[in-house]
Amino acid sequence: MNVESAPQTANPRRWAILAVLVVSLLVVVLDNTVLNVAMRTLADPVHGLGATQSQLEWAINSYTLVFAGLLFSFGVLGDRWGRKRFLMLGLLAFAASSLLSAYSQDPGQLIAARALMGVGGAAIMPVTLSIIANVFEPRERPKAIGIWAGAVGLAVAIGPLLGGFLLEHYWWGSVFLINVPIIALGLIAVAVLVPESRDPRPGRIDTPGVLLSVLGLVALVYGIVDGGEHGFGRASVLGSIALGVVVLAAFIWWEARTTHPSLDVRLFRNARFSASVTAVGLIFFAAMGGLFFISFYLQLVRGYSPMQTGALLVPFAVGQLVFSPLSSTVVKRFGVRATAATGLLLAAATFGLLSTLQVDTPVWIVAVSFFLLGTSMANVMPPATNTIMASLPREKAGVGSAVSNTVRQVASALGIAVLGSIVAGIYRDRVEGATTALPPAVRDVAGESISGAYGVAERLGAAGKSLTVAADDAFVHAMHWASIGSALVALVAAAVVLRWMPGRAEAAPAVPGQGHPVDDRSHRDAELAQVG
Repeated sequence: MNVESAPQTANPRRWAILAVLVVSLLVVVLDNTVLNVAMRTLADPVHGLGATQSQLEWAINSYTLVFAGLLFSFGVLGDRWGRKRFLMLGLLAFAASSLLSAYSQDPGQLIAARALMGVGGAAIMPVTLSIIANVFEPRERPKAIGIWAGAVGLAVAIGPLLGGFLLEHYWWGSVFLINVPIIALGLIAVAVLVPESRDPRPGRIDTPGVLLSVLGLVALVYGIVDGGEHGFGRASVLGSIALGVVVLAAFIWWEARTTHPSLDVRLFRNARFSASVTAVGLIFFAAMGGLFFISFYLQLVRGYSPMQTGALLVPFAVGQLVFSPLSSTVVKRFGVRATAATGLLLAAATFGLLSTLQVDTPVWIVAVSFFLLGTSMANVMPPATNTIMASLPREKAGVGSAVSNTVRQVASALGIAVLGSIVAGIYRDRVEGATTALPPAVRDVAGESISGAYGVAERLGAAGKSLTVAADDAFVHAMHWASIGSALVALVAAAVVLRWMPGRAEAAPAVPGQGHPVDDRSHRDAELAQVG
């Protein structure tokens, strides 16, 4: 029987396939966390590229923009044209762009190479999850998705550690070049182990829907990123966000009316699907925004090196690695609603703990906070993601994966932008008194960010000590308010889960309007029963 139309059975090599997919995912997530610790080196005109602050920001954001804009479309096209094929093409694009990034001669080349890397990442990430949905039967799928989710946490934690090691021992391009041999081995493993799968009834391609989704997501993410860097009050930022919202509204309108939609918007009538998507978005909004300003706290306020900062993030990975695979067992006993809500409440409590950090807080409290945050996400992401995937027949797995990953990416960008703006605004107000006596040429730099204040203080010599003390106080105060914001977002997510996610004993309603044969619907109901 053709593998593309076979009934749901477990692939005998499924665990080896999962290992290959986890490595593919690790490379994508790892590369972005590694880049964060290379910023100072890339700015160095002797040892790096002499990149300006704006160029450094776009070295990160060019990837984010392309990645988020293409995620949904590539997930849909992977269902149509073959997930294995898309994964291999994505890995090839990622390897080629890593090579180009490593040997970039100027910041412009690096920005362009990073944008190409976003194309590869957008092809890799959604198909890894949809392949899992196709090679694992419903009974084992929650555990597999738990391992997949744990890989994300592992990459977030070890990225700065690996990046710090490479930067201390090799030239800056090594943080990109290391991807190439890993991907080469991954391509061989994918070719040998991973079966091809696709939607056997794809219908016509939804060209208007694909174009509207790309345009809307790119405009929205560009506005969010630009607003986070330069403020949300500018007309260009508001115009970009408004354009993104309008185009995405047009996308939803079109999808509700076309006979061959990329995304059946009737899925959102299913409360468990909508609540799961919302929980994924809100927890990533809170967590990624929180981790963004915590890294400044560790490296500037506390004075830790990139490697030391990475080491402090290891407890976050431990929490994910230990509890993500166990989440399926917890769900079987207590249900999705209790498991996810407990995870979100733990996240809110953790952000409450982070809101008490001071300049001299014992470092073990920081490490415990990261462990608790990793544990909380390990009890939210796998059950929510499995619920999203189980809401669709397996031939449409790319759609579920695309929705989950797109929401996660956009929410992460929005969390960094919004919480970063809160930190920047409160910091500016709080540090203003300490910068009024500075020369006009450096006053704005010191008042704009804590990194700017440290740069000015270095030039002032001994006289700069009072400025760094004031900057530390202002930043920590601002960080407290951002942590409270993250806690409130986690509480909202918990309320959504408690209100709309099913309890353990509730029946799993069929997803409306799918129009698939009876055997597909019964399969989906069996999968939903696993997560409900």
